[in-house]
Amino acid sequence: MRELSVIGLEPGGSHVVCADSETGERFRIPADDKLRAASRGDIARFGQIEIETESQLRPREIQARIRAGATVEQVAEEAGVSLKRVERFAHPVLLERGRAASLAQGGHPVRENGPTVETLAEIVAMAFRARGHELDDADWDAWRDEDGHWVAQLQWQAGRTRNAAHWRYQPDSHGGTIAALDAAAKDLLDPDFGRPLRGLAPVAPLALDAPADVDTADDPIDDHSDSVDGQRTVTDEPAEIVDVEPEPSDPRAEGTDSPADDDLDEHLPRQAPQHQGAKDKRGKPHLPSWDDVLLGVRSSSRG
Repeated sequence: MRELSVIGLEPGGSHVVCADSETGERFRIPADDKLRAASRGDIARFGQIEIETESQLRPREIQARIRAGATVEQVAEEAGVSLKRVERFAHPVLLERGRAASLAQGGHPVRENGPTVETLAEIVAMAFRARGHELDDADWDAWRDEDGHWVAQLQWQAGRTRNAAHWRYQPDSHGGTIAALDAAAKDLLDPDFGRPLRGLAPVAPLALDAPADVDTADDPIDDHSDSVDGQRTVTDEPAEIVDVEPEPSDPRAEGTDSPADDDLDEHLPRQAPQHQGAKDKRGKPHLPSWDDVLLGVRSSSRG
């Protein structure tokens, strides 16, 4: 970098004439506000002039957009300048917004019967505890809307959803008043947010093995059946067979023959030979199998 020395001013004072001390080559520099700020060492003024010359947004416009809720990144991208140059003018406005958000938390929400005794921060804290949210992880912010009113915002994460609630804050000597601007803000201010929902009575399921209008308590059940989990199961124990003596009126019981005996025999079931006093190889009375009893079949002796 070559070092130049100031020689003088051009006629009219629009440029400063400089020269290289080694070569004698001359240069001229515009005598503008930027040069004056640099000569005085006023860095803030020098940076402001740079923004004004490099961007179409003036410092007041940058601050106005920050005050309206824009971020430093948004303004820097719109103005086409670096973040550091925007932060220089945005910093005091961001402090103003943070102060307004803090004051809004101390405001009193207005309901149908008037302002509440509790503050906005106290009511929101109770609502968050009832819903299982962490208020410490939420973010407060504030900005001015088009009408010049302060708008307080609360953002929080619930699962994968980013939620936001907005209130209008009107400062006064008693802490200010709060009015909800959206459904999320109204829900947090609802005094009945902790009210339990009305319960529903459970409906008893209908039995699948019997119609609802049929009483199954009097249904005949075999003495050898068991009930497991509401279902009947048949055991393997055979039913006891009781021998019944024929009545005296039966001609066959009196030992006489009748002309209708042959016809009666054709219609009566045949009795197994072992039914009357039959015994097995061990000398015990023979009992038919359960399949024979269940199906009504009388088989021959299996002894």
